[in-house]
Amino acid sequence: MPLKMSDLQDLSVTELNAKNRDARQELFHLRLQKVSSQLEKPARLRALRRDIARIETQISRLRLEGGPAS
Repeated sequence: MPLKMSDLQDLSVTELNAKNRDARQELFHLRLQKVSSQLEKPARLRALRRDIARIETQISRLRLEGGPAS
């Protein structure tokens, strides 16, 4: 199930960074499965890339709101 921006708005930068790290790790494993022809749900790759983009967008927004000190 893809993430929604409304789900991400309540999270802190630390929590978003953790989600980003987990999503990137999952993406790496899915890419390995794709190369070895073991990937069952290829659409998951696209959804995960979009989730990562949403997370990074929210991190950028929080950093801009927080100013240069954050």
